[in-house]
Formats: sequence, structure tokens, C-alpha cells
Amino acid sequence: MKTFDAAVVGAGPAGTACAGELKRLGVETVLLDKADFPRNKLCAGWITPEVLKDLNLDVEDYPGGMTQFNRIKFHVHGVCLPVMTRQYSIQRFEFDDWMLSRVKSLFCRHKVSNITEKNNRYILDDKFCARYIIGAGGTHCPVYRALFSTSSPRDRKTLIVTMEKEYQTEYTEKDCHLWFFDHRLPGYSWYVPKAGGHLNIGAGGKALPMNRKGQHIRYHFEALVKKLLKKGWISTPPSHVKGYAYYLRDSDVRPCMGNAYLTGDAAGLATRDMGEGIGPAVKSGILAARSIALGRPYTLKKIKQYSLPGILMSRF
Repeated sequence: MKTFDAAVVGAGPAGTACAGELKRLGVETVLLDKADFPRNKLCAGWITPEVLKDLNLDVEDYPGGMTQFNRIKFHVHGVCLPVMTRQYSIQRFEFDDWMLSRVKSLFCRHKVSNITEKNNRYILDDKFCARYIIGAGGTHCPVYRALFSTSSPRDRKTLIVTMEKEYQTEYTEKDCHLWFFDHRLPGYSWYVPKAGGHLNIGAGGKALPMNRKGQHIRYHFEALVKKLLKKGWISTPPSHVKGYAYYLRDSDVRPCMGNAYLTGDAAGLATRDMGEGIGPAVKSGILAARSIALGRPYTLKKIKQYSLPGILMSRF
């Protein structure tokens, strides 16, 4: 059995940010994930200036494709509201691979199935032992399932379901667009151009209100595709479309128990208004690492709960 100070489960933005900060602070760490990288990951790929700051990343130093938006067009009940702002989009398979490359020496491909606690240590599948364990495996994180699910159940009211597609296509509109409440969707649909001729389109909303209305997220995604075809922004509809679910920020979230920590979607930290996940994931990973290495309390006070204020303030 291999022994470490800390074991990070999940090599997405939360896990790699956490592992990178632990490494910088001298904590012996192993980073575990079941996937091979680069891997495809459903995500609109929205990056804020705050994420760049947290990662000490200059846009020109990023090796993948990153698209800068100087405005976002919000559509609310048929009214278009252009907002001047500086935001970015990335492709997750590139971004996650780049994040992992910074901590590649810590990475071990392994699917975590069983977690137990013994003598103030966490045992993972009788293969890894660590004093601290960090759950960064997304909504279905094994750390949450093993250590938090009973004492800190998630609130179904914050469950979001989405359907989206990222694909290479000829698109004519270059701005980023967000449509709120179309067809009574308790959420929004989006159109996000990306580098290299890639486009991400999707729809997401709260699951419980949609269930009460007898709606399915596929209905809203198909309505979006019809709109884009009619506008002439895309010439062909996407195929093999998939969906996923995650949780918005809950005021009662419990991110730490003993030496076990939750970060990113494992803790349900997506912003309440826009469902932004990458920013809270990166920030929470860094804060968890500093808590472990420096003995600081791990709280979520510095992690934003809403995205819109940041959008409105990120101007030139």
C-alpha cells in the first residue's frame, strides 16, 4: 500500500488545482482519476478573469484554444440586452489536459471504488493510504458517496439538468448568446463559439420545476436547435447529444468533515444564477489545499455564489 499525506480523487479543474497547490506547499500528494487524458467532458467551457487570476495564467501563455468575448448578449422574454464584459471560452478536453500536465508527476490512473477510515487515515481500495482526502470527482464523487452522503444529503431543489453538444461546424454568429426562460425553461440556453471552428450549444434548468410542468430538457435543447437553424447561425443540427446533472450552490453545504474535503461539483458549488462551475471548482481546490498545508479553516466564504456581478464588473 502506498502512503501519502493527501489523496485527491478526481483530476478535473478542482482536483488539479488542489493537487498543484498542495505540491507547491510541500504536501506529498497523489492525484487519482479513472479516466485517460485528454478526455471529453460535457461543459460549456466558460472561463472568467477570476479563474485566470487564480491560476496565474496569462491568456497568451495558454497552449490551447481560448476565445475572448468582449460582450455577451442576454435575451430575456424576447428582449436582447448586450452586456460589455471580458469573458473567455475553452474546450474542456484541452483545458483539463493542460491543468493535469502541471501536476503530471502526482497522477495515477485508478478508479476509486472503496474508501474506509482507519487510525485517522483514509484507505482507498487497499492500495492508497492518506491522512487527508479531497473529493474532486464531480457530482458522483466517491468521496462524497462514502463519507458525506448520509450526514450531508444534497437538496434536490438545487439539482440542474442539462443537454448540450460541442462540435466542429460552420457557424455564422461570433458573439456569445444566452436565452433565459424561453418556453418557460427554469434556466437558460446558450450559444458559445470556441476556437478552431468549434461551437457549444445547450440548455440547462432546474429539474424539479421542469418535472412539475411535465417538461424534459431535451424539449428545450431541440427548441434551441430549431431557433439557431432558423436564424441561419448553424447549417446542420448536432447529433449524438448527451446530458448530465449537477447541483447549484446550497447554503447548507458542508464541505469538510474531519480530514475529508469536498471541492467543485462534488460539493455542489456551481453559482446559483448561471450554474458556473469551473471558477468555484478551481477556487475551492486551492482553498482546500491551503487549509491542509497551512492549518487554515476550510470555508466557502471566498467562493462566489453568483456569476452576474462578476460579468457586469469585468469591463475594459
